[in-house]
Amino acid sequence: MKFTIATWNINSIRLREPIVLDLLQNDAPDVLCLQECKSPVDLIPTQGFVALGYSHMVARGQKGYNGVAILSKIPLDDCGGLDLANLGHARHVAGRLPNGVMIHNHYVPAGGELADREKNQKFGQKLDYLTELRDSFLAEKPHRAILVGDLNIAPRQDDVWDHKKLLKVVSHTPIEVEHFNQVMEAGDWVDVTRQDIPEGLLYSWWSYRAKDWDQADKGRRLDHIWATSDISKSAHSSRVLRAARGWEKPSDHAPVFATFDI
Repeated sequence: MKFTIATWNINSIRLREPIVLDLLQNDAPDVLCLQECKSPVDLIPTQGFVALGYSHMVARGQKGYNGVAILSKIPLDDCGGLDLANLGHARHVAGRLPNGVMIHNHYVPAGGELADREKNQKFGQKLDYLTELRDSFLAEKPHRAILVGDLNIAPRQDDVWDHKKLLKVVSHTPIEVEHFNQVMEAGDWVDVTRQDIPEGLLYSWWSYRAKDWDQADKGRRLDHIWATSDISKSAHSSRVLRAARGWEKPSDHAPVFATFDI
């Protein structure tokens, strides 16, 4: 079974439905995982997705915040969602493909502005979310699984525009990277994007604050596609659709793609 999966923090699925439809029509991933949908599930505008062949969806939503959804051309079983760190947020949903491959779609908390859990509750929530995710994989080792999403951490030096300047900036601090790596190790996960593109600067997010995001190019790779080691070698053709960051009324994230032959 060959399929292409994409992950994209869409920053409001109802506001940005037109560019989601553009992506589905022009790039046509078999599975699209969305984060920050900012919508109750029953208000997600599915009619246009179904018209393009995406007749399967599993999702968790809430009004105005968070929210995750998996749109698929391939039949998908709803395998539930975790409430990590007891936040009561819609940040995870899982679906199983007919070949048994499990897809986990996560939206990890951003963590606020200050990298200090004593002074910033949101940063503590982020670290707790990652700790509980790690522990879930230690308790039950995943197999034949793919994990995608806006993980809100750029782990490598070449995942940010300036490693030294961002060492104290939330998303690239050593403690976040340590938690990130512990999650990977606990689940025996492989970073598929860097497996395919091992060297060089690579970003999936550019701030809205930049007047000219493209020219300034002060990006970070916050969006990830992982696979368990038993299927990671079946992955190929990874890419970031940077052009989507320049579309009309864009998200500040760009979609990330990978293809699997499983």
